[in-house]
Amino acid sequence: MPAALPCVAQACLFIKPMNYTYKQIWLINLPILVSLLMEQFINLTDSVFLGHVSQIDLGASALATLYYTAIYMPGFGFSMGIQLLIARRNGERRYQDVGRVFYQGLVFLSAFAVIVFVLSRLFSPALLRVVISSDPVYRATVQYIGWRDYSYLFAFPMLAIHAFFIGTTQTKILTAHSLVMVVCNIGFNYVLVFGKAGFPPLGIGGAAMGSSLAGGIGLLFLILYMWRYADKKRYVFFPVLDGGVSVHLLRISVWTMIRSFFCIAPWFLFFVAVEHSGEYELAAANVVRSISMVFFVLVNSFATTTVSLVGHLIGAGNPREVMSTCRRVIIWNYAIGIPLILLAFVFSEPLLRLFTNDRMVVCTAFYPFCVMLSIFIISVPAYTYCNTVIGIGKTKIAFIFQAITIWIYLWYLFILSRSPHLPLAVYWTAEQLYVVVLFVLSWLYLKRGNWRDQGS
Repeated sequence: MPAALPCVAQACLFIKPMNYTYKQIWLINLPILVSLLMEQFINLTDSVFLGHVSQIDLGASALATLYYTAIYMPGFGFSMGIQLLIARRNGERRYQDVGRVFYQGLVFLSAFAVIVFVLSRLFSPALLRVVISSDPVYRATVQYIGWRDYSYLFAFPMLAIHAFFIGTTQTKILTAHSLVMVVCNIGFNYVLVFGKAGFPPLGIGGAAMGSSLAGGIGLLFLILYMWRYADKKRYVFFPVLDGGVSVHLLRISVWTMIRSFFCIAPWFLFFVAVEHSGEYELAAANVVRSISMVFFVLVNSFATTTVSLVGHLIGAGNPREVMSTCRRVIIWNYAIGIPLILLAFVFSEPLLRLFTNDRMVVCTAFYPFCVMLSIFIISVPAYTYCNTVIGIGKTKIAFIFQAITIWIYLWYLFILSRSPHLPLAVYWTAEQLYVVVLFVLSWLYLKRGNWRDQGS
């Protein structure tokens, strides 16, 4: 029997959706929010532990994590395509096709994981040497990546399983899964970073090793849960390759893959630019980035939910309810996020000091921290509307918007990098520009209204 769901979430599975209420949106989104938040705690755990080892390790972990994430994001983008198709087929009540889409996506992401693992092992040290100027930071970054590469083998298959549960709005299991990974990561970090229980202190390498081990345990947990509780009779997981489904899935997902990579790659270039300013600036930027991930998780969870909700509405023939659903998602985002912003600002110093005892790093991080908090306000509608474009099936359009946004962002960052001795807070205004441009492009496209009468 499948795991028990909240009654409203079950209704979303089996009843033609006319619109989504605030309560339904919250019950579907909450497990996704908790899941993403717990996953980000893995990176937060690395930063917190390494901040008490050395500033070099703290700064290097930022570059290494962003480098890892940039490679991870194409797989995440492909899983967005899986999620979109599963949500659409679920809304159409074509349940057997849900299983077919899931299996093709799982095979693709598993093969992709092996390819990415091998390529990263071969070429990452040389690529990182080109962009990192500090020798200590370079050595620490390569040490981290050397162990974190193994995470790809676990993370990509997990993405396919996540896409199935989110696409069918069966999100409850994601909370338990993420808790398992976070608890494992904290335990492994404590033992391996500082050298406990007879293990030698491994520093930044131990943090990466702990994250990879936690990923392996997380994948095993999901496989066992799906084998025991997934509704195989309804969804019929076809253990055969289907070329037609694979081509259709790749045609939709290729744009979300490229878009997802280009969403995170500028972050890596941002930190490369900051790294040239000094090791204290890099460490401070990593502290701000680590805290910003909490707010990004909030935005991203609702944006991810939006893809499934919009896919269900389109599949059930209710495109005119899309924008009102988006407005409810945005209101929920603000209702949770704005109080968190106020609390973060009031308790800024103890929050920053959680990551480091170095007073210089804390002082350097304060003003960029304030700029980061302001970014949340416009990022909520920006990401909600951009993911709505994905949810209606216009993945190529969403990629074009992302490409335009990134081109403007990189030019702005290039101009800043040509001006010496700029405060770190000025660099963070590039993120403000990024979300403003993305919001304007996505909102104008949806406002036109032509997409309501077009097929995906």
